[in-house]
Formats: sequence, C-alpha cells, structure tokens
Amino acid sequence: MTTVKHKDQRVAFFIDAQNMYHSARSLYNARVNFKEVLKSAVAGRKLIRAFGYVVRTKTGEERAFFDALVKLGIETRVRDLQEFLGGVKKADWDVGIAVDAIRTAEIVDTIILASGDGDFIPLLEYIKNQGRRVEVIAFGRSASGKLKEMADEFIDLDSAPEKYLLRKEKK
Repeated sequence: MTTVKHKDQRVAFFIDAQNMYHSARSLYNARVNFKEVLKSAVAGRKLIRAFGYVVRTKTGEERAFFDALVKLGIETRVRDLQEFLGGVKKADWDVGIAVDAIRTAEIVDTIILASGDGDFIPLLEYIKNQGRRVEVIAFGRSASGKLKEMADEFIDLDSAPEKYLLRKEKK
C-alpha cells in the first residue's frame, strides 16, 4: 500500500524517550538520533507540536539530552524517577502521552508515536476511531507486533540504524 503524505497535513509527534532509549541501547548499544527520527517522522509535513516524555534522575546527567530535544523544537515533559523500597525504580509516562495525544488529536490530521510499547494499542484504536491517521516510528525488532499492525504506517528504525543512531564513542 502506498502512503501519501501531503505537505499540508498537520502532524503532532510524541516521543516515549525511555522506550526509544532502552531499545537503542539493548539492540545496538547506541543512542537515538532524534533529529533524524523527527525529520523522517514529519516527512516535510506541517509539524504542529512535538513532545518528548523524559525522566529526570537524582544525578541530573540527562540535562544535556533534555537541552538537545528543546533545540530540536521538542517540548519536554519531565517526570522524576521514583525509587521504591527494595530498589525498584519507575517512571511511567504512558498515561501522560495518551492524554496529550487525545487532546492534540483535535487540532491535527496525524498523530505520530515514537514508541514500540504495546500498551499504546488502545490509544491508537481511539485516535483512529476519531478519524485521525496514526503512525508509529520505532525499532521493529523490539516493537509490539500488534502496535505495528494497528498503525496506518510503521516506520522501522531498524531499516537504517546508521541514520537513526548515534554510536557511543570508544574510549
């Protein structure tokens, strides 16, 4: 099926930074090149809003990453990492991403999700039922099969890792 992306199509982009980070790290021992991911996702259309959902740790080492997203025009949504007794750490943005996507769907033609997390399947179903196009961009090898099927288009970052990844410098 050929996908037509009109230059006047209004898009919103939602980045599940934790999902993307962990996929790139486990599959390639690399970091995501969000500049290229954003460029491929938007594909010359009208970007209305872009959100990056990130987690702040006590060390603050991720500050440069947050700044890099902002320089790309990505609005960051920050949540502090929660640490529970026994050492369990949690910082889940699924509900926040879903709420923002539902709100934003009213003003755009297409919602683009950068995540392979199958928890977003009900969100995609809802957005599509509102008459909006839904695209997913993620690493295919670690993305939910059902999520890929549900999307109107799935962009597989595994198809060009040299383009979508920043390799860690060897010491």
